[in-house]
Amino acid sequence: MNETATNPILKGITTELPPFDQIKPEHVLPAIDEEIGRARQIVTGLVEIADPDWDSLMLPLEQIEESLGRVWGPVGHLNSVCDSEELRPIYQQGVAKMTEWSSELAQNEALYAAIRKVADRDDFAGLSQERRQVIEHALRDFKLSGAELEGDAKARFKEIQMSLSELTTAFGQHVLDATQAFELHITDENDVAGLPESILASAAQRATQSGKEGGWLITLDAPSYVPFMQFAENRGLRETMYREYVTRASSGELDNTPVIVEILALRAEAASLLGFEHYAASSLASKMASDVDEVTGFLRELAARSKPVAEKEFAELQAYAADELGLSDLQAWDVAFAAEKLRLKTYAISQEELKPYFPEKSVTAGMFGLVEKLYGISIRENENVPKWHESVRFFELFDSSGVKIAAFYLDPYARAHKRGGAWMDECIVRWQKPDGALQLPVAYLVCNFDAPVGNKPALWTHDEVTTLFHEFGHGLHHMLTTVCELGVSGIRGVPWDAVELPSQFMENFCWERQVVDLFARHYETGEALPDALFDKMLAAKNFQSAMIMLRQIEFALFDVLLHSEYDPAGDESVQQLLDRVRDEVSVITPPAFNRFQNSFSHIFAGGYAAGYYSYKWAEVLSADVYATFEEEGVLNAGTAARLREELLSIGGSREIMDAFVAFRGRKPTVDALLRHSGFAVDLGE
Repeated sequence: MNETATNPILKGITTELPPFDQIKPEHVLPAIDEEIGRARQIVTGLVEIADPDWDSLMLPLEQIEESLGRVWGPVGHLNSVCDSEELRPIYQQGVAKMTEWSSELAQNEALYAAIRKVADRDDFAGLSQERRQVIEHALRDFKLSGAELEGDAKARFKEIQMSLSELTTAFGQHVLDATQAFELHITDENDVAGLPESILASAAQRATQSGKEGGWLITLDAPSYVPFMQFAENRGLRETMYREYVTRASSGELDNTPVIVEILALRAEAASLLGFEHYAASSLASKMASDVDEVTGFLRELAARSKPVAEKEFAELQAYAADELGLSDLQAWDVAFAAEKLRLKTYAISQEELKPYFPEKSVTAGMFGLVEKLYGISIRENENVPKWHESVRFFELFDSSGVKIAAFYLDPYARAHKRGGAWMDECIVRWQKPDGALQLPVAYLVCNFDAPVGNKPALWTHDEVTTLFHEFGHGLHHMLTTVCELGVSGIRGVPWDAVELPSQFMENFCWERQVVDLFARHYETGEALPDALFDKMLAAKNFQSAMIMLRQIEFALFDVLLHSEYDPAGDESVQQLLDRVRDEVSVITPPAFNRFQNSFSHIFAGGYAAGYYSYKWAEVLSADVYATFEEEGVLNAGTAARLREELLSIGGSREIMDAFVAFRGRKPTVDALLRHSGFAVDLGE
């Protein structure tokens, strides 16, 4: 039987969108096998070309990459948004097959030599900037993938990549399983004292959906856990929830402790095989930051400028907790609760009070209206496309002349079998196909917000609105690209420490009155957000911002030192290194049982290993970019057009620092970030 004719995943290579309504677990492995087999045959022929050039070598390689992406992309996506017992083992086998193929391709000496021939051609300089960058990135990535290794070293490097793929997948699944393994079913209303009505309604609905008879169900998923820790008056239950949350994946079959050590040892060994001093050096080879010293220096400068303010903030919180809440021994499980009470006392505002003004329909329409005004585009919903869940929506982007330029899926609600957090990912990448047709970019925008409850629409906190804007910023980066070469289109080829720039930039608009007026409407009355509430929201914006800053610096410094100083065979444990970092930069010391690192998926199951600093690095860039809008007009379409031309549209085709300077007129400084964080004045220089 012809697999291509019957397998929806393979048919999806040529369709406009993936056929999510047809894909089943049994389709996955046959599709991967067939497409890898086809790719292998093509590569075998490509390396035989005597005098390769862009059209004869690089273009067919792009076609292979695109086809395999169309096969594996939807599978990886479904694993994140519709995890199931049937799909999970299939996905794990697929990861192994794709990793093996990637390693095979990355270590193909003949292919590496062929691409070097293209780079050495006399007409290389005559290629477009985009094509030159694709080739240069390819050569760099070959080196980082072990292409120049020989014999036993090459074989060992490939083994390491396979093992790391399995281990990082296992790490993420341990976290997911541990998160879902615990639930707190509360039946005594005294034990939910303090929880706002909207949180109680969600918890009650969760209990009903889980087959419980009445009561409220609290889980370790963020939309449930976070507000419980903020509002629940029952200190004992807060401690229970905290213990369960910070010890996820730290015991039994789901214990990530040995997984972490093995991952770190293998990463260090792989970096050593490539000739790097440590894994962090190999990670930074493709980023904006030049070396570990630059990263640690950057983080420690921010820490030094933040810590005095953070110490004042924490002292204020301790004093308030002792004087007003009777918590003379403020514990980790009290911090969010006490902070919310102090915020309410200081600013008389809470996220819950704001939720009625942020119904889903108004928020999405307002966000769309903002980007339509800034970039001269229009956004329209299309309900006639295959989706993976009934709550998913699909939208298309059109330019000022009505021509479609991109599209995206929006999957906003938390649900069972869906990975926590929020993210943007590529579905389809903009690309000028060999037949001349232009393939338009399509994005996945995924969040984990509360769904509608009963007859109420989905009501989101301002924090969640900011998260949505953040992910849409990533989406715009992917969708507004004008690059036609696959390897540097959208977010591809963009240094990891710059990829957060467009997303963090978008967050700033959530604090502008003229923008908030576009979407803040009471879900029952249609009333705009009152001035008094907005003023309180703005005043509360930087509440404990220095403590939050230090928390991110703690994670980032831990990550970079873990991948540069930590020796898996040495005397210092991962926990001891984390403790050392906390001693240096933190103002809050967690209890000894805290095992934060065991669920630190960003660096052990995601792409942020030796790169978590990227959030702060990009935040400096984004704050400086937004300062231009503050100077020239927040809704200035001319400024937005410059931003789109210099930064959002270029993908990875130019050096980001050059692009930043072209937009801003100078290199970035930390001043705007400190000002936006509200404590630059306190620190003076």
